[in-house]
Amino acid sequence: MSPTLILSIIAAYFVMLFIIGKVTSKGADNNSFFIGNRQSPWWVVAFGMIGTSLSGVTFISVPGWVGTSQFSYMQMVLGYLVGYTVIATVLMPLYYRLNLTSIYTYLDDRFGRASYKTGASFFLLSRTIGAAFRLYLVAGVLQLTIFDAWGIPFIATVIGTIVFIWLYTYEGGIKTIIWTDTLQTLFMLLAVIFTVGIISQELGFGYSEMVSAIRESDYSRIFFFEDVNHPKYFWKQFLAGAFISIVMTGLDQDMMQKNLSCKNIGEAQKNMFSFSFVLVFVNLFFLALGALLYLFATAKGFEIPAKTDDLYPMLATNGSLPIIVGILFILGLIAAAYSSADSALAALTTSACVDILDIEKRPEIERTPLRKKVHVVMSVLLVVTIMIFKWVNDESVISAVFRVAGYTYGPLLGLYAFGLFTKLNVRDKLVPLICIASPILTYVINANSEMLLGGYKFGFELLILNGALTFLGLTAISKKSS
Repeated sequence: MSPTLILSIIAAYFVMLFIIGKVTSKGADNNSFFIGNRQSPWWVVAFGMIGTSLSGVTFISVPGWVGTSQFSYMQMVLGYLVGYTVIATVLMPLYYRLNLTSIYTYLDDRFGRASYKTGASFFLLSRTIGAAFRLYLVAGVLQLTIFDAWGIPFIATVIGTIVFIWLYTYEGGIKTIIWTDTLQTLFMLLAVIFTVGIISQELGFGYSEMVSAIRESDYSRIFFFEDVNHPKYFWKQFLAGAFISIVMTGLDQDMMQKNLSCKNIGEAQKNMFSFSFVLVFVNLFFLALGALLYLFATAKGFEIPAKTDDLYPMLATNGSLPIIVGILFILGLIAAAYSSADSALAALTTSACVDILDIEKRPEIERTPLRKKVHVVMSVLLVVTIMIFKWVNDESVISAVFRVAGYTYGPLLGLYAFGLFTKLNVRDKLVPLICIASPILTYVINANSEMLLGGYKFGFELLILNGALTFLGLTAISKKSS
């Protein structure tokens, strides 16, 4: 694919986003930016959340994982259903009852200002790292496929990427993102569905032959019950999926901001249940795509790249498949990445304004200018963080930094679990110390788990340990509620 063709596709795509942004931002104010005036249709929110939950990392990585992990990722996806049920029946009624703009305001009501600021700070840290890493991957693809050939430096690509997001979200915020995410989810799903169909056709498969080929391949195994120490062991992945969905959706301002934009709790719950049901089949489609990519590469004699994340981009853009696959790949990747990044930028702006700068306590005349300034600052922060990833220029270090973001959700899990399931209060000023100590202790235990726990190796369930340590630490500094 030529750089000019790719750039033309991206330009046409962003024109559509700008048009949506212009239409949806008419009459927008801070309430529109933060919670969409609580007028978002639940079915639009549900559809758009699919794209937000499936980032550019997922778009590339899940198909690549199939080569080493088969369909074991579905064990986590089944765990997600449990987590989403908890969110819909426990957390969302709480947020609506308290009429929250930022979900971390709950910590202020329950424990005090130090707990509140700590929870919000952990969110800002983890979401900044996560959003920056996702955009780093997309900017890297754009750099390799377009801008290297034109001699444009990577930092210009990054700045341009962030500026595009800022331009179509700076007025409407979440009110705009609800609708742009719907478009982006549509493009992402079309990319996967059509790519599955085209590869099947290239392999001479009809639908039934495709299903049979995947089922009979070495890639289709879902359940692993044999070895408790193995990362793919069912209960480790299932429980990790349940808790990951709770913290990365239910305790994440980015994801919950969309739910809080629904008209009422009933519609928000419809959104959550329908979203979780559809997400199971969407992930199954991604895994099926991965199996087909490996089957195609084997059948055509292509060497499987050492880095499995490169398999989908390689086959989509090197001319081994029809050019439409490459076009769909670019559109799907951009859609998946930007549907995560634009909502992350809005959520970071919301949390910084509401939780850190107390915008709701300021005079009305100061609020909109302050929110716009914070939106710019958060955009610049994302650029700086992306460039740090680039300057490190060590994939193993970057992966490690991305995994560190998972540690930051453990304290949030512990804080909310303690607040919801005990009647104890805490010494508020000590909460930041507990929330800092817990991830550190979790890291130490993880590094020495084989020696301490008879050969046991932690996987994604490390989050549960992190939350449990935070819970125990809060118990240690607790006092009876007055």
